[in-house]
Amino acid sequence: MLSEGKKTLLQQLVLNASKDELIWINGYVSGLLESSGTTFAPQTEVPHVVAVKPTIIYGTETGNSKKVSSQILTGFKKNKIQAKSIDVFQYDVAKLAKETHVLFIMSTQGEGEFPQNAQAFYDKLSNSDINLSHLKYAVLGLGDTSYPLYCYAGELLDAALEKLGAQRLLPLVKADVDYAETVAQWESHLKSAFESEGKTQATNTSISKSTAPTSHKTYYKGSISHKVILNDRGSNKETYHIEIQSEDVVSYEPGDALGIVPFNDEYTIQKILSYFKEDGSRKITLKDRTETINQWLAECNVKGLSKRSIGQIASLLETVYDAEKADLNDILAVVDIPAKVTIDSIIELLLPIAPRLYSISSSIDAHDGEVHLTVTLDTFKVKDELREGLASNFLAHFPLNTPFDFYIHKNNNFRLPADDKDIIMIGPGTGIAPFRSFISHRDAIGAEGKNWLFFGEQHFVLDFYYQTEIQEWLTTGVLNKFDVAFSRDQQHKIYVQDRIKEKAAEFDQWLQNGASLYICGQKHPMGTDVENTITEVISAARGISLDDARQVLAELEEQGRYQKDVY
Repeated sequence: MLSEGKKTLLQQLVLNASKDELIWINGYVSGLLESSGTTFAPQTEVPHVVAVKPTIIYGTETGNSKKVSSQILTGFKKNKIQAKSIDVFQYDVAKLAKETHVLFIMSTQGEGEFPQNAQAFYDKLSNSDINLSHLKYAVLGLGDTSYPLYCYAGELLDAALEKLGAQRLLPLVKADVDYAETVAQWESHLKSAFESEGKTQATNTSISKSTAPTSHKTYYKGSISHKVILNDRGSNKETYHIEIQSEDVVSYEPGDALGIVPFNDEYTIQKILSYFKEDGSRKITLKDRTETINQWLAECNVKGLSKRSIGQIASLLETVYDAEKADLNDILAVVDIPAKVTIDSIIELLLPIAPRLYSISSSIDAHDGEVHLTVTLDTFKVKDELREGLASNFLAHFPLNTPFDFYIHKNNNFRLPADDKDIIMIGPGTGIAPFRSFISHRDAIGAEGKNWLFFGEQHFVLDFYYQTEIQEWLTTGVLNKFDVAFSRDQQHKIYVQDRIKEKAAEFDQWLQNGASLYICGQKHPMGTDVENTITEVISAARGISLDDARQVLAELEEQGRYQKDVY
């Protein structure tokens, strides 16, 4: 370092020197250094390495939070941020005591509920007295603005962490179904926050909290023009093929879903009214709206209430009702309703009915002006009483040519590859819906990629959905391979994963040749069992460990060649 005197003299010399004189001075100084044996290397920019090592914890029901976690982890690595990612189900609250930076990516289900794999973590965290004053955190909530408690699980988690003394890196951020732009912005702000640690307060960041999201959904007016049961007489199931027409121009792609908000049926409404001896035509004003009690009860969720809603209603009724899920009528049937409790006060606690999504089973290119659905009537027993699912009952019994509202749910995480790429589709039951869309689309546009479909149901004679169409696709060559598993046509049950095992070598060869892999249907047990089978097939075919095979699937998922629509 120069003394202040020498530094002043040097500055004066440089300021008064011409360009040629500066060049001469540079050469002169370099010569002096060289003659003294001192090497002078030009200064190069060293990539900035962030010292922060964040842990990314995700809670997911359908896989979106996991995908976002993987995306952010990849982005961090490119920017030399050492991070790790873990499922919240595998993470112990006590470990937070040893963390310095934690990023939570949390989806919200149903009535503002946590994913199944995250509920235990939240319960333990919210009941803990752990001191988290050393911890810096950020929460990204994934949700759907169509639902009444948008990103509520993210809100609860954020509040619980703050209560325990943790410090926010960023305010809570909420992301709608089209979350790509929000996630990219969140990742960018996190990087800035890490780099500026110790210099500025990260909470002054410009990212918004998004407390009043705007829905970008377009609602259409449509009606059911055709409806037919796909099962034959004697089947254990009642699966409907439903065709919807609209005077509006409805835009959708293969892989998208149709969203509807069903209404409660008249029997359910009248039963609730009977407990209060109420007149359903009486009008009441709630939430700045005036409607008849009948209309309120038609629109409010009274079936499959969450534990949170059950607790609120039980408290109002001055009772205790211990259940994870229950219908309003189940609660009213077993309590003595206090005289001061009116039906108005019950309705005030109820949330709007959340939308239901159904995979679209048609293609614009093959079914112009129509949207098709494949819907199984959900039936189940509660204490020997046979009940039906709200939305499937609504669609199954909704009259033809009667208008109702719907919207298109874009699913950019379930898309066809390029037209010349091969695909493997695994869709037992109504999981076949999007693959009917895929194949119809590829048939209509003359796509060159090969198509392999795995389908399963209970009985060949009774439950072979879209059999005629599938046979035609096989005849014309648009469907190159088709494997089917009818589980109850023999003593030993056979499922789609058994058919995959039988074709293990060819299945893996398709993957190695670049095929994209798709699974649609129930997450448990089907989705889990099928994924485990595919892992075993890859392991055996390539002579690698199961862990390495799981990594192969993970890499396919990152590349967009392994996509799931499970529920």
